[in-house]
Amino acid sequence: MRQTGLDLRRRSIEIILANQTSSGAFIASPTFSQYGFCWVRDGAFIAHALDLAEEHGAAARFHDWMAEVVLARRVGLARAAEAGRRGDIPPVDYLHCRYSADAAESAVVWPAFQLDGPGIWLWSLGEHVVRGGRLTPRRAEAASLIADYLAALWSCPSYDAWEESPEHVHTSTVGAIAAGLRAAGGYLAHGPSAQRSAELAETADLIVRHLRTAAEAGYLPKWPGSGAVDGSLLWLGYPFGLFRLDDPIFATTIERIEAELVSAGGGVFRYLGDTYYGGGEWVLLTAALGSVYAARGAPGDSQKAVRCLEWIEAQADAEGLLPEQVAERALHPEWTHDWVRSWGPSARPLLWSHAAYLVLHGQLESARP
Repeated sequence: MRQTGLDLRRRSIEIILANQTSSGAFIASPTFSQYGFCWVRDGAFIAHALDLAEEHGAAARFHDWMAEVVLARRVGLARAAEAGRRGDIPPVDYLHCRYSADAAESAVVWPAFQLDGPGIWLWSLGEHVVRGGRLTPRRAEAASLIADYLAALWSCPSYDAWEESPEHVHTSTVGAIAAGLRAAGGYLAHGPSAQRSAELAETADLIVRHLRTAAEAGYLPKWPGSGAVDGSLLWLGYPFGLFRLDDPIFATTIERIEAELVSAGGGVFRYLGDTYYGGGEWVLLTAALGSVYAARGAPGDSQKAVRCLEWIEAQADAEGLLPEQVAERALHPEWTHDWVRSWGPSARPLLWSHAAYLVLHGQLESARP
């Protein structure tokens, strides 16, 4: 790896910590008009990256913030879980995808009903505990509430990781839920929710069986019945570990992603029909593909992972800021102007991009002799 990689690692940590508020929330992008909030999904991935970078205190502050977000809504979440069993969830009760630093819901209309974020938080909290973090009583209570909520709602349609297509049950979303429930079934086994541990593990296993059934064509689809793949499916192999990286289903999914979503330059698109800011190459997905290569370790994977890392490093500007996406090879450039006119230039920096880079960089560093 180039020396610039080590510099960008330090700079990424600085940028993330500089944009963590005193409450523990991570502002998704401090300069982009629409991203001045903390997303549950982004924050959970960022906290995990900080744990891997030995910044455990910052990760702990996020988990405390998230626990308070959940506990302030305990009554509504319990109602939502009960309503979900009947298939009718009142909007006033579900957990929103993003909150302000002081844990308030945004008054701006947004595709708020997203189930992957809470699942990723349960998983991220588990990773924090594995690395020496505490499962405080409030974190445990919040995790138990979210686990019950997701166990009841996992098969409900919701917005996906890209905040689109709410009419579908998305493969990456239910995968995130399975990863979260599996993790929670482990760390809640020794707390007040011990009796729920086996049930959570059973629900996680049920979801994984559902994912295998949905892969009837031999690969993981964007949603059941879809002929498309999506870059977010990479997480189901790494870091969630729901599929072995050499599992035929996951291996075929990687092959589809490589063939359809990796640009000639090496960046990774979200999905072929993406028109958000023209549908550019996403830094965090390029890092996700690199992380899969680094974890899989098949012949040639190390070099592929390094190429992903180097592509990401080349997207950093003079201040070391990484963008959300790169429009140079956008899938649908005719859409770019309308987004820029509405919201301004796309996000830079995006904290999640820096977090994903840290994970990949750490994997490659640990693999060096």
